[in-house]
Amino acid sequence: MVEPATDTVAATKLVPLLKDELDIVIPTIRNLDFLEMWRPFFEPYHLIIVQDGDPSKIIKVPEGFDYELYNRNDINRILGPKASCISFKDSACRCFGYMVSKKKYIFTIDDDCFVAKDPSGKAINALEQHIKNILSPSTPFFFNTLYDPYREGADFVRGYPFSLREGAPTAVSHGLWLNIPDYDAPTQLVKPLERNTRYVDAVLTIPKGTLFPMCGMNLCFDRDLIGPAMYFGLMGDGQPIGRYDDMWAGWCTKVICDHLGLGVKTGLPYIYHSKASNPFVNLKKEYKGIFWQEEIIPFFQAATLPKDCTSVQKCYIELSKQVKEKLGKVDPYFDKLADAMVTWIEAWDELNPAGAPAKVSNGKA
Repeated sequence: MVEPATDTVAATKLVPLLKDELDIVIPTIRNLDFLEMWRPFFEPYHLIIVQDGDPSKIIKVPEGFDYELYNRNDINRILGPKASCISFKDSACRCFGYMVSKKKYIFTIDDDCFVAKDPSGKAINALEQHIKNILSPSTPFFFNTLYDPYREGADFVRGYPFSLREGAPTAVSHGLWLNIPDYDAPTQLVKPLERNTRYVDAVLTIPKGTLFPMCGMNLCFDRDLIGPAMYFGLMGDGQPIGRYDDMWAGWCTKVICDHLGLGVKTGLPYIYHSKASNPFVNLKKEYKGIFWQEEIIPFFQAATLPKDCTSVQKCYIELSKQVKEKLGKVDPYFDKLADAMVTWIEAWDELNPAGAPAKVSNGKA
């Protein structure tokens, strides 16, 4: 049985990395009491809170945190008609925070994720590990059997080409979870008591050409390198599918990273995932996706982007065309999603004009 860390006081003397270059994005429908546990790690950073659901509800944030909070009314006000691309009543709304951030890096976490402990009992500074992952290169073109060669105590193994040892820029750091695993509804139903107690001290680069199921509850990425691809799709209210938001973003992002020569890492850091969502509710959200993913995965595995797609935006627009052409045959939902992908890029570029970063903020709440 694993338990969350209870003593994070020792972390208060740590020097925060990238303090002025990173935003923490949190989607929520409830008071953010969980931040108290994260205070030693998160308090030096700016938070972007995206409130889902009823915009009239007051979300309480512990004192001492620097944050701005956006609800649905704010999203509609800022994006106008383009707000249609932001999901409602689904944690996919978090991607609005990515769009309005003006920082180079984003870390996003769910409000049911607590500080985990390593095998020695020490509280894990998940954000610090993500930053170490993202600031060191990746190895997408050749697999290193000793895992991440840039970590302390590791290196490239015999036979690793010297021409590839500079690695590639890391665009994404994907963290994992102790306690409640990120399972789909059918797996939840057959393994209701299963808990992840295994702490694996490893960071891997996901090889070029290999897809993965990205989870958005413990995720860090370089917004400058891959931000426009981190669209969490159309999920939740009014949509035929849910709980595929982060995975959709992950598949799009991985195809684009492979095309642009960027790296994606997975493994450390761990967070403590405190509660399992209802598997019956999840099954209602997922059941179409469970069928559709048998078409979606081959689509992304076969997707190629032309050489003139030299920016994330160009890549994403091209991918939206392919989604409409090939996945539109699976269900009309994908025609709608492809249009929303274009709207997302248009909204992103409006709020983030090249060479002239615009400040759209609610200010400190």
